[in-house]
Amino acid sequence: MKIGIIGLPQTGKKTLFELLTNHKPTENELASNKPIKAVVEIKDPRFDHLVGAYRPKKEVRARIDIELLPKIEKDTIAKGEIFVDINELDAICHVVRAFKDDAVYHIEGSVDPKRDIDFINSELILHDLIFIEKRMERLDKKVKQTKEEAAIKEREILTKLKAHLDKESPLRLLELNGDERKMISSYPFVTRKNLILVLNVSETEVKNTALTEQLKSAYCPLGIEAMQVSAKVESEIAALESEEERKAFLKDIGIEEPAINVLTRLCIKALDLISFFTVGEDEVRQWTIHAGSSAPEAAGAIHSDLQKGFIRAEVMKYADFVGLGGEAKVKEAGKSYLKGKDYIVEDGDIVNIKFNV
Repeated sequence: MKIGIIGLPQTGKKTLFELLTNHKPTENELASNKPIKAVVEIKDPRFDHLVGAYRPKKEVRARIDIELLPKIEKDTIAKGEIFVDINELDAICHVVRAFKDDAVYHIEGSVDPKRDIDFINSELILHDLIFIEKRMERLDKKVKQTKEEAAIKEREILTKLKAHLDKESPLRLLELNGDERKMISSYPFVTRKNLILVLNVSETEVKNTALTEQLKSAYCPLGIEAMQVSAKVESEIAALESEEERKAFLKDIGIEEPAINVLTRLCIKALDLISFFTVGEDEVRQWTIHAGSSAPEAAGAIHSDLQKGFIRAEVMKYADFVGLGGEAKVKEAGKSYLKGKDYIVEDGDIVNIKFNV
C-alpha cells in the first residue's frame, strides 16, 4: 500500500516529503521526473504510551510506502505521464500552497488555494472521462460487430460512471456492486482513490484554522480529508536536537504535536488501513491491516504461520488499557477478551495471537 504526494510547483511538497521520510531527494532523483520512493514511520501517541508502559527491548512503529511525484504542470498534464504515476498509487496526498511569500513564485501569479484545488480535481476527473470515452468508442464497435453480452454490460457500467463524472463528482463517491468493481478493477481511474488535502500555511497562520475549516466544508462532500501544516514550522521543529526542546517549542507556539505526525495518521486513514498493537517486555509493535480485517487476517500480517494455525486472539481495548492503568488492571476488570475467527479487529486493539503450527 502506498500513498503519493502531488501538487503544483512551489507548494512545499518536497519539504513535506523530506520531513515525513527523513530522505532528502538527490539532484539525480529530482531530475529524473520519476516518482521518488521512501518509507514513512507512523507517529501514533498510542504507540508511544504503550512503549512507556512496557519499556520493551525493541520498539517498531508501523510504516507505509510513500512517493513524491513530479510537479504537476501543463506539459506533464498534456503528456499524461503524471496520471500513470497517480494510477499506481493507493491514495493521494495533494499539497496546496496557502502561504504568501513574494520570494516564492506561484505558477498562476497569485495564491488561491481553492482555485488550485479545483484545478487539480478537474484534471483528475477529466482524465477518467477521457479514458471512458475512448473505451466506449471501442466497445461501440465491438457491440455492433459481435453483440457480445460482456461488452454490452461493460458499456452500461461505463455509461453509469460517465454520468457520475459529468456532475464533477469523483468515482470514489459512486457505490458499485461486486461485479461492477471487478469489471473496472484494472482500469486507471484516479478519482476512485482516497484523497487528502494538505494546506501549507505560513508560520504566522499555524493556529488559524479558518481557511482549512472552510475548505473542509467545501470538499468533505467529495470524500476528501483536509488538514493544514506549516512546512517552515515543521522544519524548525525537526531541526531541534532533543525531545525536551521540541516540547518546549510546541508549547511556546501553542500546539500539542507536530502537524507532520498528524499527517502520517491521516495517510493511514486514506489508505483504508487501521492499526493494532502487539505488546510485551521484548517488543512493542504497531501493525497496519485493511479496515474490516478478521483476527486471522491480522495474525497473517504478523506471520503467515500465525494465520494458518490461528486458534484465538486475546484482545484488550486501548481505551481500557489507558483508563484502567495497564494490562494487569484490564485483566482484573475482566476487560481482556477471547476472540475467535469471526472477530473483526478494531483500530487500536492490543492483540495477542494464540496459534498452533
